Amino acid sequence: MARRRRPSGGREAATGEVPAVELVRRLATLLTELGLTELEVTAGDVRVRLQRGGVAPAPAIVPVERPAVAHTTEIESAAGVTIEAPMVGTFYRASSPTADPYVSEGDLVKEGQILCIIEAMKLMNEIESKVAGRVVKIFVENAHPVEFGQPLFLIDPAR
Repeated sequence: MARRRRPSGGREAATGEVPAVELVRRLATLLTELGLTELEVTAGDVRVRLQRGGVAPAPAIVPVERPAVAHTTEIESAAGVTIEAPMVGTFYRASSPTADPYVSEGDLVKEGQILCIIEAMKLMNEIESKVAGRVVKIFVENAHPVEFGQPLFLIDPAR
């Protein structure tokens, strides 16, 4: 007489273990319901790995922020023109730690002259003066972080 094999792969269903075929069916259903492309389960000495073919879901499109253009915002005030940070970053008064500062309080500056550097994402952005005049106040200490729109310099325009 021919013997009939059990679908459990030799394990007894009476022991409370899920037959192998039923386990694979349940895992395949779970794979589909969760939208997964791959699933691996290890239980004791049994390891099951399911992989679904087909088109992978399209990657999410994340909007990319355009880097801020190194420019200054000018605000007219009674004492002069305030040059503000055009981006978030680290404020540096000089091109290197051993170099002299670009400007100091009391210095005369020309329009287009470099006032400082703001480092943002490892890029050094030179901030230029949009007006000619005398530097009245430097609001930020060297190597300190700055926020967008934070005042950096107060310049009294040349008359």
